[in-house]
Amino acid sequence: MQKELFTGFNKRQYMQAPDYEIFYYNDKNLNHVSPHSHDYYEFYFFMEGDVTYMVDGISYPFSPGDYLLIPPGIPHYPIFNSANKAYRRFILWISKEYYNELCRRSHDFSYSFDYVSEKRFYRFRTDFITHQKIQGELLDMIEEKNGTKPFRELNMQLMISSFLLHLNRITYDMANQIKPEYRNVLYLNICDYINRHLADDLSLDFLSEFFYVSKYHISHTFKENMGISLHQYILNKRLQACKNGILSGMPFTKVVELYGFGDYTSFYRAFKKEYGVSPKEFKSQNKLPEDFIE
Repeated sequence: MQKELFTGFNKRQYMQAPDYEIFYYNDKNLNHVSPHSHDYYEFYFFMEGDVTYMVDGISYPFSPGDYLLIPPGIPHYPIFNSANKAYRRFILWISKEYYNELCRRSHDFSYSFDYVSEKRFYRFRTDFITHQKIQGELLDMIEEKNGTKPFRELNMQLMISSFLLHLNRITYDMANQIKPEYRNVLYLNICDYINRHLADDLSLDFLSEFFYVSKYHISHTFKENMGISLHQYILNKRLQACKNGILSGMPFTKVVELYGFGDYTSFYRAFKKEYGVSPKEFKSQNKLPEDFIE
């Protein structure tokens, strides 16, 4: 089942964690926010709403995919132009101590925040592909932070380091007027998400909402890159995972549960259509021991 990634909103403007905090907010009841500053570094990524942001006395109207880099001590606050529109954004806070520790490892970590401090220019606009890539990285960080996998903290540190370097490249390209060349990041992100969530809802409706793009765009992008429909790709991936599960000795009932088939009958029909034999026949042909089908 899909994890809840949104963060319950609170008004605190101080860090509780020693190194970093990350939030994904989606608010509908919008109240006035007073100008404020804090003693940590902030990355703010705008997703949805009708908002103008004031940073250091400069007014920035927002479009989805815009982001802010706000160094410590810089006053900022949002202005809500329409109180009845949902306000969705990501926020990453990084403490001074943790940021300085990264910079001691390599001064390159400081590039973007040094740039905005020198130029007094805090907002960055992204194209569609960059928007999708940043969103994917932030969602991955939230999933990792809220998960229970081993070595989670070490992986979070690596993810934050990688994310900051990605921002540095965007800043460098903008400052030097270099036009980036991208592969189809949306397609790659969808493939990666499918491969990691075979047991979850992978309907076109869900993926459209999750990746914040139209169903038509996802279908068209996928068919253009893969040559088959999104549905066929998901089915093929699930069947391949089921086949590998059977070869590893996994019971059929567990295979059905882990790889997104609603019931054994659906799994049986899809498996036989794809491979020409039933799951039981496939298991027998590979000389695997019998199990019970519950």
